[in-house]
Amino acid sequence: MNKTTLSIVVAALLAVVFGMAPAAQQQAADGANAVIPWAYTLNPPAPSGGGSGLDPNEVLRVPGSSVTFMRSQMRDLFNPPDWHPGNHPPMPPVVATGRAPDVRACGFCHLPNGQGRPENASVAGQPAEYIVQQMRDYRNGLRRSGEPRMGPPRLMVTIGMAATEAEAQTAAEYFSSFAFRPWIRVVETDMVPVTRVRGWMHVPVEGGGMEPIGTRIIETPEELERVELRDSEASFIAYVPTGAIKRGEDLVTTGGNGRTVACTACHGANLRGLGPVPAIAGRSPSYVARQLYDMQIGVRNGAWSDLMDAAVANLTVADIVNIAAYTASLEP
Repeated sequence: MNKTTLSIVVAALLAVVFGMAPAAQQQAADGANAVIPWAYTLNPPAPSGGGSGLDPNEVLRVPGSSVTFMRSQMRDLFNPPDWHPGNHPPMPPVVATGRAPDVRACGFCHLPNGQGRPENASVAGQPAEYIVQQMRDYRNGLRRSGEPRMGPPRLMVTIGMAATEAEAQTAAEYFSSFAFRPWIRVVETDMVPVTRVRGWMHVPVEGGGMEPIGTRIIETPEELERVELRDSEASFIAYVPTGAIKRGEDLVTTGGNGRTVACTACHGANLRGLGPVPAIAGRSPSYVARQLYDMQIGVRNGAWSDLMDAAVANLTVADIVNIAAYTASLEP
């Protein structure tokens, strides 16, 4: 049996086991980047020859902060930079420093104020019960990414399997104790800047011009340098196709004439969460798109996941784009 035939067989078996939609079956063989590359971003191979050439001892500053850090501190997974200690409560140890070797500091990826970035979740203001349940799902092997090559979700699986129940509870109580703030500016357009993936996110190519957006969402920093320095006050812009917000509103609020289930039934009338169900209003559309697709292909199987089965079963990539565009456009 050659590789192509084997891939088809595996995809078909997974479709039977997990009830995959036909459009999602090829992902089982190729990874989610083959279907939604704009959401499951993969870094290009690192150039040969070593480091970046930047001075690791350079003293860095960001606007609105009196704090300074050395460039070498920007990649410390166990002591992330906290540029604005006044924009969040005091961090507990699991958020500020984590626990070596596998429980990286929550504040590194999700930022000290929980606002998050396109390659991960915004956890500020989410129900503590929901966050704790997701960590249990990771620990029990019930939640993984549809694209194992994407670094941040893969790292989250490692952290989730290593974190204790007490650590998860502490982090959840911290992030749920304060509100998520407006973070993403959604712009409908037919043309977008040409981008490349760097640091698991879309970065505009200098002098690269424009290209058609197609059936994509391109989420990129408003101020690249600040985002690359992990400034927790540096936000994002999400380019979405013209008309996507209105099409998404129809799907989210009415079910789109049977294409899906109205999201408001579980996520609340304003999509700001209901009980243990997470808020989705104003959150990263890249992240929302990944979760919809992960649920569709059956790699999220934890508590409450069954409630999403009917909602995602028949979604096309265009539907996912429209839903994510609409939810991101809302006030959180």
